[in-house]
Amino acid sequence: MLKSLFNWKVLVNLLVAIAVFVGLVWLTFRWLEYHTNHGQEIPVPNVVNKSVHDAVKILEDTGLDYEVDSATYNPKYRPFQVLQVYPAPGSRVKDGRAITLKVNPRSWAPVAVPDVINKYSGLAFQRLDQVGLKVGDTIFEPSIQKDAVLRILFKGQSLSPGTKIPRFSIIDVVVGSGPMRNISIPNVVGLTVKEARALIARNLFEVGIVDHEDGGKDESDIIYYQDPAAGDARDQGMQIDLWASKKTPAELRDKIDQLNSTYRMKIDTTLPPIRYEEVPNFQDEPVNNVPPPAVTPKPVTPKASVQSTTKPVSTTKTTETKPKTSGGNPDNSAKPATPAAEKPKGKKVII
Repeated sequence: MLKSLFNWKVLVNLLVAIAVFVGLVWLTFRWLEYHTNHGQEIPVPNVVNKSVHDAVKILEDTGLDYEVDSATYNPKYRPFQVLQVYPAPGSRVKDGRAITLKVNPRSWAPVAVPDVINKYSGLAFQRLDQVGLKVGDTIFEPSIQKDAVLRILFKGQSLSPGTKIPRFSIIDVVVGSGPMRNISIPNVVGLTVKEARALIARNLFEVGIVDHEDGGKDESDIIYYQDPAAGDARDQGMQIDLWASKKTPAELRDKIDQLNSTYRMKIDTTLPPIRYEEVPNFQDEPVNNVPPPAVTPKPVTPKASVQSTTKPVSTTKTTETKPKTSGGNPDNSAKPATPAAEKPKGKKVII
């Protein structure tokens, strides 16, 4: 067995097999080097701060591929300016390697306009600021939706929710200022239902009940009656009821008179107003607002005192009559009593 392994023929075959294997391995690596350009590396050119068009042309001339990636817009740099290169400039890469270019975009990335229509203006402004939109002018417009956002304008054009515009764009917001008071009702008699709806909407009123005479819903029917009547003053947002028919108003005279008796009630103002008269109370003296003329009292003339005749003095006894004195002051002499002056009586003045 061992003698057969060391036979020269076996050794020759073994050497030939080893030589073939080594040759195949060497050819494989050579082919890989040729196919992958092993050892042939190209330095990455410096294209930072160049425009993207110039940078692409340089990379193509060098034999390198490229990928363009938009970075966040930076107003400090020019639009389409190369901000960064990967791999870094000066690095050696193989021919055909893709180089990534980060380029400053032309403007801010677009953002979608949020749905803030018919929302409260305070909350709508916060939402617009969160997505990066700046509110310029706030335009107030009469509307029954007070303090609600009615429209969003960008460069004079109305935007619908979801429309994409550049970030940090300046937009105008139309806000409702509330309904106007005492606005004249428009006249829609003689118009079609469709035309009446448009006219009522333009005057910021609401369409109420639409009564079609034939029970249909044809928008081409002619309006022959409305309530409130044209010219009446109402607040904006009030409803206007309509009656429509395919017939002419002359043919519907009876119907119009019936509606007038219901919705146009007239108040009879020909009767005189009721007068209320106050019945005087004769038990009370009449009140005289004019002060009576001043009555000058007549001077009272005092009556002359009657002198008493002296009686003859009796020879036998003289009697002196002393005046009575008040209990506390014996020294005071009694004064003669003066008759009291009578007060003048007021005259009754009867007017």
